[in-house]
Amino acid sequence: MLSALPPWSYGVLWSAATILIVLLMGHLLTVLLTGRLTRWAARTSWEWDDAVIDALRRGVPFWSVLFGLYVATGFWPFAPHQVEIIARVFYVLGWLWATVIFAGLGGRLITAYGKLLQPDLPMASLTENFVKIIIVLLGALMILHGLGISIAPLLTALGVGGLAVALALQDTLSNLFSGLHLTMSRNVRVGDYVKLENGSEGYVDDIGWRATTVRTLSNNMVVMPNKKLAESVITNFHMPSREVAVTVEIGAAYGADLERIQQVTVEVAREVLQTVPGGIAGFEPMVRFHTFGDSAVQFTAVLRAKEFTDQYLIKHEFIKRLHARYARDGISIPFPTHVQIEKPAEG
Repeated sequence: MLSALPPWSYGVLWSAATILIVLLMGHLLTVLLTGRLTRWAARTSWEWDDAVIDALRRGVPFWSVLFGLYVATGFWPFAPHQVEIIARVFYVLGWLWATVIFAGLGGRLITAYGKLLQPDLPMASLTENFVKIIIVLLGALMILHGLGISIAPLLTALGVGGLAVALALQDTLSNLFSGLHLTMSRNVRVGDYVKLENGSEGYVDDIGWRATTVRTLSNNMVVMPNKKLAESVITNFHMPSREVAVTVEIGAAYGADLERIQQVTVEVAREVLQTVPGGIAGFEPMVRFHTFGDSAVQFTAVLRAKEFTDQYLIKHEFIKRLHARYARDGISIPFPTHVQIEKPAEG
């Protein structure tokens, strides 16, 4: 029965059988590798193993198809120069897919271990994209090398054309290198609470290749070009430490017992720091009298919060509890008074 088939059909049958066998072998290899790695990953808290498993699931099937097609071409009567062209095509396709897989894997690993690698390798989308670009460039070099293309003339041409491109993209490149400077200098990091020169403040959400985004407490986004951000004055409330002093201005009546007021205020502040979330329980509050005001002796109560945004709740609770304690202990809080002087009648 097979002898009745035309000669070209044998190539089709053998090619189809080869591709099917290679696909089955690739599927079996993927199942075995990912199954074993999945069971092993379930016993660990690492994240890199999950990224590797996903990369294998995406990469092995495609490479199996390429390998099957490449082997199947051996059953066809191609000329030597055609075989060489086909081999180079498969080589390029294989490295292209490998570059895509490894670029995605590198980005996931950088993201997963961003917090662990800081401050040695600050994390932002710019850092992740920088790693992907390096992997893509390495993949491109491998493809050019496999095609027998010398990269020396290419680098010369890029050097000449790069000057024109740099002039055309001056603002874009300025923002790019400013973003790299902000990331590598570690003066501003993703997650830091900062106050910008224009008065905006919030958490640094991301440092991109063009702009930095800051998420305000009202959940709005402030987008500032990296160049302007690098040239502006920035207050970083998370450096050198996240802890921040919380100061509350209070006034005591001139006839009041200042020692008693200091004792009561410290007791209330200590209670707030120990019970309110965000307060530093081990910090000893302070009271400092500093001004003879118009109607009161002004003093400052100093507490401490774990980070900048915690101060709002601490101030809120401290003022409420201090007001109730003053009222219970008979301590009055003076307020400004105005005396109207009547002018004497004329005549």
